[in-house]
Amino acid sequence: MTLENLIFLLYIFILAVFLGIEVISKVPSILHTPLMSGSNAISGITLVGALVAAGEAHNMVSTILGTIAIVFATINVVGGYLVTNRMLEMFKKKETKK
Repeated sequence: MTLENLIFLLYIFILAVFLGIEVISKVPSILHTPLMSGSNAISGITLVGALVAAGEAHNMVSTILGTIAIVFATINVVGGYLVTNRMLEMFKKKETKK
């Protein structure tokens, strides 16, 4: 990888970070639950990609990075579903005791 490619990839990464922050900050709070469900689906796809990356085993570094990606994607998916479930519990009607 040349220095020019590395600088270009770093530029794209920084641009994506700023764009993500800008987009997320503009989302109203009423839309957070549907967006959380959508991001859980995307994280599931990321988990599948991490499994493929770790399973290819081209070298030790790719296996280690793939395994780390599996751990983080799993934490993201599970945490996202827990938060979504908790948010949906807030909208359920409470039973009255008689």
